[in-house]
Amino acid sequence: MAYNPANHIQDLQYFGEFGGVNPSISDSSTYTFLSAKTMFDTFEGNADGCYLYSRHSSPSNLYLGEALAAMEDTETANVSASGMGAITSVLLQLCHSGDHVVSSRTIYGGTYAFLKNFAPRLGIETTFVNITNVEQVEMAITKNTKVLYCESVSNPLLEIADIKALSKIAKKHNLQLVVDNTFSPLSISPAKLGADVVVHSLTKFINGSSDTVGGAVCGSQDFINRLRNVHDGASMLLGSTMDSLRAASILKNLRTLHIRMQQHSKNALFLAKKFEADGLKTVYPGLESHPSHNLFKKMMNAPYGYGGMLTIDVGTIERANDLMELMQHRNLGYLAVSLGFYKTLFSAPGTSTSSEISENEQKTMGLSDGLIRFSIGLDADIERTYNKMRTCMEELHILKPNLQSLNLGL
Repeated sequence: MAYNPANHIQDLQYFGEFGGVNPSISDSSTYTFLSAKTMFDTFEGNADGCYLYSRHSSPSNLYLGEALAAMEDTETANVSASGMGAITSVLLQLCHSGDHVVSSRTIYGGTYAFLKNFAPRLGIETTFVNITNVEQVEMAITKNTKVLYCESVSNPLLEIADIKALSKIAKKHNLQLVVDNTFSPLSISPAKLGADVVVHSLTKFINGSSDTVGGAVCGSQDFINRLRNVHDGASMLLGSTMDSLRAASILKNLRTLHIRMQQHSKNALFLAKKFEADGLKTVYPGLESHPSHNLFKKMMNAPYGYGGMLTIDVGTIERANDLMELMQHRNLGYLAVSLGFYKTLFSAPGTSTSSEISENEQKTMGLSDGLIRFSIGLDADIERTYNKMRTCMEELHILKPNLQSLNLGL
């Protein structure tokens, strides 16, 4: 039977303190002990079920972590105050001075900046590679390499990582494969494909309402215990702690993720097919023209589609900016970074979310000035949305008016 991550989330049932259908929120920073011995044991990590201090853990955070672990089919999970809080904690837990990381060249700009500019201060070096070329990945590994890092679907170029192949390489060289699954929750299950650690920015699709930031690390009980360790755990000591109220809010939104991802994917596929037919340079994993379409299809959990992210290239940054401003003016979405919102969001990554990457490196990886990244919303009438978008493109001479739109008077 095919793996269905939404069923694992649905099967979790929590009761509130007074029988509420939502679990009670633990609005406390610190917790009492009935004996000094139990407090000591908790500090040593030997008192299951006891809470010490909310920077370490809290009931609300554990409820959310348990649900995310169920979704990703890992033993457990730890939540943090942001996606970067999750990513940096993982990398700093796994790497020490003198260690080396092999990373995809196309990743979130903040992750790239951390690996490129900040980690070297701590003696951690990174080699950036084309993650779709597994031979290049393996050639980059050295005796000091500890981590192989990638995104299931890369930001912003939507390259697809062959997680099974990367897992084989990681196991062969005794590395930890860390996969950021922010762009493809439910659609892809990296741990089922061999990833050791799965990270998420909960800010995006999982929360879905662009009202908070959060992150998660899904992995083995042993690794999460090490992250939380009061003596040398990166999550504990770096202090990227999620607030209990936010954890409770995200957990409620997680319950509708399967419905939202199906609609995001449905709408994105419709627009991608239309844009490509119009002659726009369109990248979307659901298109047969995508170089990794078959790979995604082989890895995916079919009910949730190919995700809500697509890109088009309109040639220049000026045309991109004009189009995004006009689409926002016509109420088609927001000129804003981030993704996973119920309204469509669009931005030019080269000057926004990937601006940490130098111009030369952007050109090398194929990130052009005219690229627009879309996070497609939950529009009920996606054909109406397309017609309005096409009208914007015609007015700016990105597309020529077609006979149908002229006859309709659009």
